Amino acid sequence: MFERPKRFDSAILVSITLTRLVDQPQIQEFTELAQSANAKIMAQVTGKRELPEPSTFVGSGKLKELEALVQELEVEVVLFNHTLSPRQERNLERALQCRVVDRTGLILDIFAQRARSFEGKLQVELAQLKHLSTRLVRSWTHLERQKGGIGLRGPGETQLETDRRLIAERIKFINKRLSKVTQQRELSRKARIQNQLPVVSLVGYTNAGKSTLFNRLTQANVFAADQLFATLDATLRRVILPDKTTLILADTVGFIEQLPHDLVAAFRATLDETRLAALLLHIVDVSDPEWQLRVKQVNQVLTDIGAAEVPQILLCNKIDRLEHCPSRLQRDSEGQITQIWLSAVSGVGIELLYEVLSKQLNQERIRATVRVPVEAGDLRARLFAETLVLHEQYADNGDSLLEIQIPAQYFNQGKTDSRLQILSEKSE
Repeated sequence: MFERPKRFDSAILVSITLTRLVDQPQIQEFTELAQSANAKIMAQVTGKRELPEPSTFVGSGKLKELEALVQELEVEVVLFNHTLSPRQERNLERALQCRVVDRTGLILDIFAQRARSFEGKLQVELAQLKHLSTRLVRSWTHLERQKGGIGLRGPGETQLETDRRLIAERIKFINKRLSKVTQQRELSRKARIQNQLPVVSLVGYTNAGKSTLFNRLTQANVFAADQLFATLDATLRRVILPDKTTLILADTVGFIEQLPHDLVAAFRATLDETRLAALLLHIVDVSDPEWQLRVKQVNQVLTDIGAAEVPQILLCNKIDRLEHCPSRLQRDSEGQITQIWLSAVSGVGIELLYEVLSKQLNQERIRATVRVPVEAGDLRARLFAETLVLHEQYADNGDSLLEIQIPAQYFNQGKTDSRLQILSEKSE
């Protein structure tokens, strides 16, 4: 077999329309995927056939066309906008004499480049190993049993069997490490539940603007770029809304059409933040002509991970790219808010989002007048930080008389502080 480069630059993209299938590959998105993997696109090959050729996916004529292009352009890799079987991948590499990578392998490569956290790197490696384990035969069919002799006697395994065993051991090791990370996440989640902090999770198609919105709401500095899969590692930050409602905002990995199953499985611990959230903010790029299709594709992934029943609000982002498109709310037939049109970049519509979040997370609020002793300055400071103080005046002895508005659940917690004297309260 030929030697495979560790990284590739020059590439040919192949996208075949299969007329018997309903879902056809998106060529533009595939091009963006290739660019995200740092591929230098030398040529794009398209075609049409009813069903894939079992042995090489493409027909003999298209295969000859690819052979000629590979030799002429001296490319290092041919990228297929399809999922190839191990047999198809092996036969294509033999015929083309260069590396062949299918859509799943390409996405895995991008994830490997972008993973930054310890957990993210483990998750990507796990997905890569599972994908590789089904394709080992293509790399090692030229090797026979290990040679015998002094210093060369092996355990009787073929190289293929040795590699499979090593991969299985590595997968077992990674699963153990991820299990520990999952336990740590569970402890953090229990702490948030005890503190009654609701989790709001940002979901959406990749490059819809999730990280940009996350940075605007949290004043964080999460990496955000106009590229696919800019964010892989889940990031959680505390957010205090203008009315003092406190929540935990989670930024998660973006979804994509035909997201590899191995990746969904590997990132299940991270995606639990989505499945167990109190509310999903589904962000969509409305400047994309096919944004309504993207919404369906994301909802399908949410169904796959068990998050379909979580309450959801659609955030129609990037209205700054549209002409005469103001920020606004849209409601369903029952008057429930279903969509918010905004721009995460310019900030237009963010105030509407704040209002909706406050309403969604605080179904019952208490307006109360409380008395705080003059010596309880820490309690007064906490009330100003965690509640909406509507009015303050002082008693003759210097005690603070505060009129506050607070979520009912937090108000009931505050009653346990013996220093706080409640003068009046009413539900709103």
